[in-house]
Amino acid sequence: MRTSQKDNTDIEKVVARPTSEDMSTDSNTEGIQTDKSRAARIYCRLMRMMNGETRGISRVPEKEKTQSSIMAPTRLWMAINVVIAAYALGALSYSLFDLDFGTSVLTIVFFNILGSIPVGFFSVFGARFGLRQLIVSRFLVGNVANRVFCFLACIACVGWAAVNTMSSAQLLYIVSDTGALPPWGGCVVVIACTIIVSFFGYNVIHTYEKWSWIPNMVCFIAIIARMAKADVFKAGIQNEAGEWVTWGSGSTLAGNVLSFGGTIFGYSAGWATYAADYTTYMPADTSAWKLSLGVFTGVSVPLIFTEVLGAACITGVKTSKVFADYYDNYSVGGLIYAILVHDSLHGFGRFLCVLLALSTVCNNIPNMYSIAMGAQALWSKFAKVPRVTWTVIGNGLILAICIPAYYKFESVVDNFMNLIGYYIAVYVVVGMIEHFVFRKSFSAYNPDDYNRNDRLNPGYAGLFAFCCGVAGAVLGMNQTWYQGVLALKIGADAGDIGFELAAGFSALAYLATRPVELKYMGR
Repeated sequence: MRTSQKDNTDIEKVVARPTSEDMSTDSNTEGIQTDKSRAARIYCRLMRMMNGETRGISRVPEKEKTQSSIMAPTRLWMAINVVIAAYALGALSYSLFDLDFGTSVLTIVFFNILGSIPVGFFSVFGARFGLRQLIVSRFLVGNVANRVFCFLACIACVGWAAVNTMSSAQLLYIVSDTGALPPWGGCVVVIACTIIVSFFGYNVIHTYEKWSWIPNMVCFIAIIARMAKADVFKAGIQNEAGEWVTWGSGSTLAGNVLSFGGTIFGYSAGWATYAADYTTYMPADTSAWKLSLGVFTGVSVPLIFTEVLGAACITGVKTSKVFADYYDNYSVGGLIYAILVHDSLHGFGRFLCVLLALSTVCNNIPNMYSIAMGAQALWSKFAKVPRVTWTVIGNGLILAICIPAYYKFESVVDNFMNLIGYYIAVYVVVGMIEHFVFRKSFSAYNPDDYNRNDRLNPGYAGLFAFCCGVAGAVLGMNQTWYQGVLALKIGADAGDIGFELAAGFSALAYLATRPVELKYMGR
C-alpha cells in the first residue's frame, strides 16, 4: 500500500522541521547529559552496552528512526495480548455475567474491534512525529486536559499490571502445591521479571516481545487440546424454567452483554493512551494504513482468540465438579490447573502453568514502560527524573495493590475495566474529533511545538469535554457499588452504559466548545 501524494507532502513538512534534539550533541538522553555524577555515567554506559534506551519524552529525531518493519509493532501487540489476563477476562463471561457461549463470542468480537481501532489510529502519530502518546495528546486533547489524562493513565498502568499480576499469582500459588509459593511471593516473581526487561527500554522490549508470544501460544494450544479431551464444554445457559438453552434472551441478558462489553472495551481500548509509545522509532514516511492495520490486527486478533478461549473453558464449571471446585477455590488459576494438570498432563502441565503465569510479564512490560512516559508528561519537573526510576516506583505500587486485591479478583477486574472504559472513551472521542474535524491532516501539526505551551492546544475545551464525559459515565454506570440515574431509569438489569454515555457527552461538549476556543485563543 502506498501513501498518497498529499500524505507525502504532509510527511515532508513534518520531517523538514528541525528539532531541538537534532541540534544537540547527545540526543539520546533524558536530561542525563547535564548530570555529571558517577551514577549517571554508569547508567548511560550500561544502557549503551545492552542496547538500552536513555531517552525520555523528548522527540525522536528522524535520523534515529531505524525500525522500518510493520511487523515489529504487530508482533509486539500480539505478544502483549496473548496472555493469561486476557484469558481471565474472557472467563468472566459466564462466571460473572452469566452469558451463554454464543453471546459471549459475539460480544468479545464486536467490542474488541471497537476498542482496537483507536489503538491502531494513534500508533500512526508515533511514527509521524517521533513523540510519545501522552505528548501527542497535548495537541489532541489540549495541554490542560492532557495533565488529567496523564494522571489517569499512570493510575491505569498500575491498575492493569496489578490485575495481570494477580492472575499469575493465582496460578503460581496452586502449581506450588498451594503454599510453597504464597500469593505475595508470586506477585514478587512477576514484578521482578517485569522490572528487568522494562529497565532497558524500547529496543529490548521489542526484542523480548518478538519471541515471548511463542511459549504463551503453546500453552493455549495445550489448553484447547485438553479442554476438547475433557469433553466438558457446554455452550448454553439455564433459562427461568431451568432448561438449558443455547442462546439466551431478555432484558437481563441484554444488560449483561452491555456490562461485559464495557469490560472488553476497557481492556482493548485501554492501550490507546500508550499506542504511539511503541512506534516512535519508525520512519515518518511509514504507510499510515499499513501501520494502523498492523497494530489493529496485533491487538484485536490475539484478544479475541484468548478471550473466546477463556469463555469456552469457563463453561466447564457447568458440567464438571472438578472444574467448578478448582475455580471456586482458586479462580482462573484453578481453572487452568484443572485443565492442564488434574488428571491431565501432570508434571508437564505444571510446567505449562508456570510458563503461562510468566506470560503476564509480556503484558506488564508496556505498562511499566509507559507509566514513566505518563509521569514525565504530567509535569516538567517529573521529566527530569530518569525513566527507570518511574518504572521502579510503579512496580512498587503494583506490589502494594495486588496482594490485598488478590482475594477479590473477579470484582476487582470487572470494576477496574469498566472505570478504564469510561475515561478511555472520552480520550478517544476527543482526540479523534480534534484530528478529523478540526485539524483534518497531519500537516496541521507542528510536532516541534510539543514543549511550547504558547503554541499548543490550550485544553480548556478538552477539560470541559472530560467533565461532561464524567457526568455521562456517572449517569450510565451500573456497578454493584453505584447505579446511575439513567441506568436505573432503563432498569436495574439494563447493564452498564457508562462508557457509551461518556463518549456521547464528551463528543457533544467538545464539538460545541472547541470552535469557541479556536476563535478566541487561536490555537
